[in-house]
Amino acid sequence: MSPTRRRLVGGLDLGGTKIQAVVLDGRRHVVAEAKRPTPARGGGKGVVEALAATLTEACAGVGVEPRHLAGVGVGSPGAIDSRRGVVSGARNLPGGGAPIRMTAGLKKLAGTPAYIDNDVTVGVHAEYVLGAAQSARSLLGVWWGTGVGGGVILDGKKWEGRGAAGELGHVVVKVGGARCTCGRFGCLEAYAGRGAMELRARHLHKRGHKTDLFKIMEKRGRTRLQSGIWARALDHEDRMAVELIDRAIEAMGAGIASAVNLLDVSSVVIGGGLGTRLGESYVKRIREAMQPHLFVDDNPPVVALAALGDLGGAIGAALLVPSGRPRRTTKR
Repeated sequence: MSPTRRRLVGGLDLGGTKIQAVVLDGRRHVVAEAKRPTPARGGGKGVVEALAATLTEACAGVGVEPRHLAGVGVGSPGAIDSRRGVVSGARNLPGGGAPIRMTAGLKKLAGTPAYIDNDVTVGVHAEYVLGAAQSARSLLGVWWGTGVGGGVILDGKKWEGRGAAGELGHVVVKVGGARCTCGRFGCLEAYAGRGAMELRARHLHKRGHKTDLFKIMEKRGRTRLQSGIWARALDHEDRMAVELIDRAIEAMGAGIASAVNLLDVSSVVIGGGLGTRLGESYVKRIREAMQPHLFVDDNPPVVALAALGDLGGAIGAALLVPSGRPRRTTKR
């Protein structure tokens, strides 16, 4: 194996609206990155092709081809069979949640070994190893984006349960409440997931409620209400955007506090596309929204903004590659 192949690893963060790729060197530094929109159609084949194309673009930034990497990791939404490299139930991706043979397809196109895990799990792990939670023994990661994802680390170890642990977005915050994109009712994601918020905004807009959200979307050439659009609307104090974000934060406070009451973690990290875009001031608001619901309210957990920003998911995916997985040697 050449020195180049040993030194570089790739990471891919697959989201509902975008794909983020990074290349890490042997010191786990990001040496190249690329970003492309997630395809709206084409099924699983189209998704894998888009992943390979984004990885190729990132590799070009350091003058190598994907086959020169030691491997590539993928963080994906949906239910993950990491042994078989298959993703299923990812309804935010084209194909309506049908199984996608992710690692086999990517290995064939990129010419390098591929590994996969849940997108939030890898992002939370990256924050634990390299980011905002390096001093934590127990951690709840909350990824606020198209949906609301969660990841759990207990006593220094990832907790995956029977394969579906950390589904914070489907904690019920209101019995018989709003319909979630999963088809159930009252889930946290039905109030705080960007996808559900967009559906609510479109419904209200059709009923005559005023908003500039869709004007901003069209001006920026988008077809979805991405995080940057919400941020711009909030900056302009758009009434609908403010009300929907307030509604989301209230639900986030209840849902996260409930998870903290169950697990008693020492740290909470807020990440994801919307979380990182809105930043520390909104993390502070989530922290305040949690307080009334905490059982041990005189000793709340540390609640911090993800330190790795928009690249955290891709960096965490790169850590799935065996040669790129760091050893954590200190804990406090």
